[in-house]
Amino acid sequence: MLLLPLLLVLLLSVVTVASETKTCEDAQKTCSVITCGIPVTNGTPGRDGRDGLKGEKGDPGQGLRGLQGPPGKLGPPGNIGAPGAPGPKGPKGDRGDSSIAETKLANLEREIRSLKSELNLIKKLQTFSLGKKSGKKFYVTNGEKMPFSQVKALCTELQATVATPKNAEENKAIQDVARDIAFLGITDEVTEGQFTYLTGGRLTYSNWKTNEPNDYGSGEDCVIILKEGLWNDVSCSSSFLAVCEFPA
Repeated sequence: MLLLPLLLVLLLSVVTVASETKTCEDAQKTCSVITCGIPVTNGTPGRDGRDGLKGEKGDPGQGLRGLQGPPGKLGPPGNIGAPGAPGPKGPKGDRGDSSIAETKLANLEREIRSLKSELNLIKKLQTFSLGKKSGKKFYVTNGEKMPFSQVKALCTELQATVATPKNAEENKAIQDVARDIAFLGITDEVTEGQFTYLTGGRLTYSNWKTNEPNDYGSGEDCVIILKEGLWNDVSCSSSFLAVCEFPA
């Protein structure tokens, strides 16, 4: 008796489920949002829908205005404008202190003169042949013959003196470098018969030739060294070899 009613209830349930399943399938064909399944009392939330189109800008609010934002990037420089009118000329300034510049200029000019003098000296020394050293003296010649006044001027210009032997060794050195008759730095122009050095002082050494000096013709105030190394007094206007003496 009880079995028949239970079978009727079960059959009814099957028919109901089939009907709802059919209904869900029909709904999926028209709406992809519906999730089919066994209905429940409280289902899970559905997926969010797509964002709609942006609406038009609304009117500004009536409240307080917000703070100003940070400044934007600096734009490109504009074109250079036309030059303005020149301003009025200012008052004349104080005169600068030129004493330092003038001092430097004077020192520079002095150095230039000194360098030029040294250069000229070197050029003139180059015209001389290799000299001869004796002790602390160095003798050189340019191989030219000239009057005694020019010999003195030449040696002075070279910051030297006319060769003056004060012992036999120096006399030999002058003889070797000259290899010809040359003037010596000895005269008796101040006092006749008293031969002295051009640098001052009476003779401490001599090598006169026999019967010399004889002041022949009362005009022989200068002294020469002969090829053999002996001395003779001659006229200062005669021309003989120039030999200059430098400190070694």
